[in-house]
Amino acid sequence: MYLQKLSLINYKNFSSQDFEFDSKINCFVGQNGIGKTNTLDAIYYLAFGKSYFNPIASQNIKHGENFFVIDGEFIRDEKNEKIICSLKKGQKKVMKRNGKVYDKLSEHVGFIPLVIISPADRDLIIEGSETRRKFIDSVISQSNKQYLKTLINYNKVLAQRNSLLKYFALNNTFNTDTLEVYNEQLNEYGSVIFKERSEFLATFNPIFKERYSAISGGKEEIDLSYKSQLFDKDLKTLLEENLQKDRAIQYTSVGTHKDDLSFDIGGFPIKKFGSQGQQKSFLIALKLAQFDFIKVQAGHTPILLLDDIFDKLDENRVGHIIELVDKDEFGQIFISDTHPERTENVVKKTHQSYRMIQL
Repeated sequence: MYLQKLSLINYKNFSSQDFEFDSKINCFVGQNGIGKTNTLDAIYYLAFGKSYFNPIASQNIKHGENFFVIDGEFIRDEKNEKIICSLKKGQKKVMKRNGKVYDKLSEHVGFIPLVIISPADRDLIIEGSETRRKFIDSVISQSNKQYLKTLINYNKVLAQRNSLLKYFALNNTFNTDTLEVYNEQLNEYGSVIFKERSEFLATFNPIFKERYSAISGGKEEIDLSYKSQLFDKDLKTLLEENLQKDRAIQYTSVGTHKDDLSFDIGGFPIKKFGSQGQQKSFLIALKLAQFDFIKVQAGHTPILLLDDIFDKLDENRVGHIIELVDKDEFGQIFISDTHPERTENVVKKTHQSYRMIQL
């Protein structure tokens, strides 16, 4: 699986730009603000139908324009695959594969396995539980379409139940039967989500710990644990027990939408007790473990995007990543950096083919 060509029209800071890529390593180099990260983001867009950095689709259109087009030509299983994503202001986003429009964007997720490592990943440590849930869901969804459907259905029912609770409060009324329908559906979908997340973490954790040990030299004990209310009781019971609270606050206070991941080092939260270097190592190990997991589950080697990675890491960590690249564990890699010479010196050590792209 690799990307041969990329064409951008009115995407972020690009009016019109065409790229051709090497099947192994591609380096976007140039000053800050010139569009290196935007190019990586466009590649991410072709895999997920959305930006990694800005979820508001219309804000990815170049200022002064009213549409964007991202056009990519991939080789997958020795076949040509043309993926186009376009958006016009005020209209629905359109995603096409070989000229055929997807009915739902979710149908495309997983077709192009991809992992990004970026300074923005620090949000996984410093932000709230929603960011970490999205990480778990993104990894599982790339190789499990049924999980993604279940997740979408759960969120729809959750929104409906929350609307009903608000309706009850506004109209000073209550109907047990209607609420019970939503409770049953949430329990059904939530149980599947809980089971899949539990099984995923059981497989993922050992891979993650191995990656962290390799990056850090095995000096620290780290842990990644799954936090869910469903470990104690099934969701139907939790919903019944918290009915009065939900009616008072007018939204659903229990369920898999409250799940979280706990990141620990030496038995303490890495957010408070981990050094910057330990946090960086933790995040890179997390993303490399994601790469390993998807590679096995999807049966294809994911494309790897390394955003501004040399600026954010010390030489030892960069050296470790480059060693991995040289072992041929990876497929196609895209790197962004401000220093062309530094980047070229590093990628030369891999003995892999590469292309330098000056922006």
